[in-house]
Amino acid sequence: MLYLANMAKRALFASLITLGLGGLAIAQTTGVGTWPTQKPIRLIAVFPPGGSVDQVARVFAPVLQAELKQNVIVENIGGASGVIGTSAMTRADADGYTFAVVFDTHGVNPSLKDKLPYDTIKDIAPVILVGTSPMVLVASKNSGITSFKQLAEMSKAGKQFSYGSIGVGSLGHLAMARLAKQAGFDWNHIPYRGGGPLMQDALGGQVQLAIGSEFLVKPHIESGSVIPLVITTAKRVPGLPNVPTVAESGFPGFSAPAWWAVLAPGKTPPAIVDAMNTALNKALKNPVVAEKFKSQGIEIVGGSPETARDFIGKQIGIWGKFVIENNIKETSQ
Repeated sequence: MLYLANMAKRALFASLITLGLGGLAIAQTTGVGTWPTQKPIRLIAVFPPGGSVDQVARVFAPVLQAELKQNVIVENIGGASGVIGTSAMTRADADGYTFAVVFDTHGVNPSLKDKLPYDTIKDIAPVILVGTSPMVLVASKNSGITSFKQLAEMSKAGKQFSYGSIGVGSLGHLAMARLAKQAGFDWNHIPYRGGGPLMQDALGGQVQLAIGSEFLVKPHIESGSVIPLVITTAKRVPGLPNVPTVAESGFPGFSAPAWWAVLAPGKTPPAIVDAMNTALNKALKNPVVAEKFKSQGIEIVGGSPETARDFIGKQIGIWGKFVIENNIKETSQ
């Protein structure tokens, strides 16, 4: 009987080992292991509070937290058109616990900055392209500008105007620089460290014009605090049906959409990138998330990490070429 008992114990022990090894084999095969049960997940918003990047991150956080059964913390690390926050993400352990929410400046920075603290291709793994949105040019209420036609006529007559964007090399800056070059407008660019500070000055009248994503400016348009003049997408959008496009305002073919993406450190295991991509795609299909983004003008894209990688690569090419050809410098105003 003692012999049989010992044999039973050995069999049970062997079974447990086999199960354990099987679990280890599965973890090694998937590359996910115990992720994400070990610690909270950081979503680094690479711009200050109040802007669209911050808002996108905070819309995602509670939905991801419920989906992944893990705390998701939003951390704002702004500065240098998103470079400081992105750099913090690339320096983090590539273990699936640090991600970054970036804006369209991410596609311009490689050409704009002389020395980035990271390699945009090698040190970063795109996770998902969240969506795109028009940029909207708005006027402060005390600027005296009520339409793009009026602005264009006064600009052609030689009057100078200043416009603010979320930073040198931001898509808003480049879109307005391209428009000014096409039209021969003498506009002065005022860079801000993010959408929050930009809109604060636009509301206060410290800057005459501001260019920002629909996500950023729409609440202020709806409250009547700023005057919408024109949008940068090829077609009008449902959220702002009465606001004309740049293309239909005398500049055919003009198109410059804003975009947002989620990134991971470059050496993050592909299985974890895929798992986070799946969670984010589920979040984008959540009715609450979809409605919040839709209400702020974001057209959801989603899809695979490869979709995000291809899109970002094309943006780097398009706007990088414009930056180089027009000798746009980080210190320009």
